[in-house]
Amino acid sequence: MSAAIETEGLTKDFSVGFWRPRPYRALDHLTLKVEAGEVFGFLGPNGAGKSTTLKLLMQLLYPTSGEARILGRPAGDAAVRQRVGFLAENPYYYDYLTAEELLAYFARLFGFRGADVDTRVARVLDEVGIGKERRLRLRRFSKGMTQRVGLAQALLNDPEVLFLDEPMSGLDPLGRRHVRDLILGLRAKGCTVFFSSHILSDAETLCSRVGVLVQGKLVASGPLSEILAFELKGWEVVVACGPQLHAELATFARTVTPLSDGHVLLHLAPDAEPDRVVGELTRRGAHIVSINPVRETLEDYFVQVVGATAGRDTSGAGA
Repeated sequence: MSAAIETEGLTKDFSVGFWRPRPYRALDHLTLKVEAGEVFGFLGPNGAGKSTTLKLLMQLLYPTSGEARILGRPAGDAAVRQRVGFLAENPYYYDYLTAEELLAYFARLFGFRGADVDTRVARVLDEVGIGKERRLRLRRFSKGMTQRVGLAQALLNDPEVLFLDEPMSGLDPLGRRHVRDLILGLRAKGCTVFFSSHILSDAETLCSRVGVLVQGKLVASGPLSEILAFELKGWEVVVACGPQLHAELATFARTVTPLSDGHVLLHLAPDAEPDRVVGELTRRGAHIVSINPVRETLEDYFVQVVGATAGRDTSGAGA
């Protein structure tokens, strides 16, 4: 499988300060490879360098050193641009155009003409969930609606590679689910999706591989199954029982949390034997509603990596 996106030692320095400008390294020798057809999550806290990376790939910024290739060609190649879609983190468009007018303008920039323009505009607006609002001026759109228009713009040319910078920003829960389903549909069609995010649950749902960026450096990269041990942290058991059993539940669990409708949540230790506990509770008249393992998440790993990196930097500064 050929690589859709490659970077080699990609570095970006900015000059900061007025009287005595000094270099600030926003991205530090980034080297990664994204295979064709996969969804790659580019994760990191705010200010880690995710947006800088995407701007370098789109040639909105130029690197201090290193190089990037998209579909085997240098980033910024005119032929490659026809095959790429891009959604910026905070898209801004001319307020007095409607969504239909804006997308028709972008479609013509891609070289589409005639009835094909109207067909494509209607299709992508349907895909992102914009209905009759498509005839309203953009100045009346909320941030979430503007985000949907930006996503529609990125899909106009049926891209082979799609770059999304914080695509869930400003969306309500239904909008986030809609975008997740859209990304999964694109993956099924063979489109390569590279998206940055600090919403880790989205990455767990969508990505086959992720990269973790901290202070401009790639500190981890690979499949989630390899990055995370998914260590078992315990068990959660929800039971329904009468008040007479409530006092006995503490003998089975670390903690006991009352829920609504007479349900109780039990937190068991990792080394507990859930089958034995469930059997004993059932024998005493409790009804088992659910039982679930509690495992390490990407968020747990993310916090550990960021904390370890910050600790190393602090130690270096002290030295």
